[in-house]
Amino acid sequence: MSYCLKLIFELYKSCFSIQNFKPMKKFFSIFIVVLFIFFGKAQNQFAQKLSDAALSLTKDKVTYDPAYFTLKYPNGDVPADKGVCTDVVIRAYRKLGIDLQKEVHEDMKKNFSKYPKNWGLKRPDTNIDHRRVPNLRVFFAKFGQSKSIETNPALYVPGDIVTWLLPGNLTHIGIVVNKKSADGKRYLIVHNIGAGQVIEDCLFKFTITGHYQYSK
Repeated sequence: MSYCLKLIFELYKSCFSIQNFKPMKKFFSIFIVVLFIFFGKAQNQFAQKLSDAALSLTKDKVTYDPAYFTLKYPNGDVPADKGVCTDVVIRAYRKLGIDLQKEVHEDMKKNFSKYPKNWGLKRPDTNIDHRRVPNLRVFFAKFGQSKSIETNPALYVPGDIVTWLLPGNLTHIGIVVNKKSADGKRYLIVHNIGAGQVIEDCLFKFTITGHYQYSK
C-alpha cells in the first residue's frame, strides 16, 4: 500500500513539471486527494486486521524455540507449537495473505548487500532470513513507513510493528494491538519473548530501535 502511495506522489510531482499539462492540474489535484483518502482508509482497515490477526495468535500454545528449522518455500513455517518473536509477525501477516518469507527473500536476492551481515552468510537463506529482526527492520524500512521512536504512546497505533533492543544486546519485535493498558494510556503488544505468543503492556519496557507500518 505504501509503495502505491509513493508512486502516486511521484506521478503528482511529474504532472506539475509538465508545462503543457496545465488544464489537467486542477482535476488531477482533486483526483490525488480522493486517492489519498481511499488509501488512508484502506491502510486503517489493514492495520486493524493485522491487530486482530496478532490477537488471534495468543490463543495458540507456542513454546519459545530459537532453533534453526528447514522450511518449505514459499509459505514455510516452523512447527505450529514453536516459534520466536519474529514468527509472531510472520504468522500475523500470513493470515492476511502476505508471506514475509517470500517477500524478504526476493528482496535479499536482489539487494543482499543492503542487509546485515551479522551471521556471516554469503547468500540468502529462505529458512532463516525472514526470522531475523535486523533483516525485518531493513525490509520494513524499505517497503513500509518508518515512524517515530519517541516514547510518546500517542504515536503507536494498532497494526504498527515495533522493534527493541533487550538487555544483552538482543533484538526483539512485536505488534501493537487494539487493546489498552490497565491505565488506558498505551496500546498493548503481542509478542513472544520467551513465554509464547502473548499480549503484554511492554511498549516502553525496552529500548525502541524501530517503528514501522507495512502493508502490501
